[in-house]
Amino acid sequence: MAQKLKLGYVGVGLMGLPMVKRLCTRGYSVRVCDIVARQVEAARAAGAQPANSPAEAAQGVDVVLLNLPTPEAVEQAVFGDHGVAGTMRKPQLLADFSTIRVEQCRAYAKRLAEHSGCRWVDLPVSGGPPASGEGTLTVMAGGEAADLERLKPLIADVSQRCTRMGPVGAGLAAKMINQLIVGVGHAMLAEAEALAEAAGLDAARIPECLAGGYADSRMLQAYWPRMVVRDFAPRGYVRQLLKDLEMVNEWGGSMKVALPATAQAAALFRMHAHRGNTELDTSSIRMLFDGH
Repeated sequence: MAQKLKLGYVGVGLMGLPMVKRLCTRGYSVRVCDIVARQVEAARAAGAQPANSPAEAAQGVDVVLLNLPTPEAVEQAVFGDHGVAGTMRKPQLLADFSTIRVEQCRAYAKRLAEHSGCRWVDLPVSGGPPASGEGTLTVMAGGEAADLERLKPLIADVSQRCTRMGPVGAGLAAKMINQLIVGVGHAMLAEAEALAEAAGLDAARIPECLAGGYADSRMLQAYWPRMVVRDFAPRGYVRQLLKDLEMVNEWGGSMKVALPATAQAAALFRMHAHRGNTELDTSSIRMLFDGH
């Protein structure tokens, strides 16, 4: 049996912690770092080794994994004081699960290669915290084919599907498409659920009623019931989806592609965030239709 890769993991938050717990149960050696001490402690309790900095997390491992909430956090973890670039050396790989701008990823990959000789793979994901913990994520990959082949056993342990879309940055380009569909879908579901309630329907039965038809989807089945009962405990934050929608808008604009539905969804999430709801689940966009 091939020896499992030694991992450094930076960012054990909503998505990272369940993945780290899974990796530990799968027999990986994982050294973790996060700015929130309780997250590191939770990872340590699951079998991970704590590190005091991203640089320390990267020492002596085969692959450095990032799972961070913003482009700024990624840049700081890699190139900031005590960042992983200070200790990484070829043939170590950096694999980033974070959602950042396509061109930022390519620029960071170039900078890391020039600094350390190490290559970068972008592995943005879809599926949320439950899938992260269960190993059923969908991964959109960008990077050298040989690097993804090297990561294949690791990716198989955290995902049910991984598709290489092309060179570095291509995975994030696919993630932008994913987030366009997800963001617009949330706004559409909230509007439809509000209409169902106003019409006097038993709104809770709509997913059952539409199952198997053209309006059915995993989003309908997962998010509609939460909207009906107003269960907005976070499985994905409003602030994160808003950040992604803003990036999609910016990216489309750079290519002179009109994205009117995306712009409207972003405007709704922006309004929702400005009302103090950044830390709620993305399904909480339904609150706008209640006047909150």
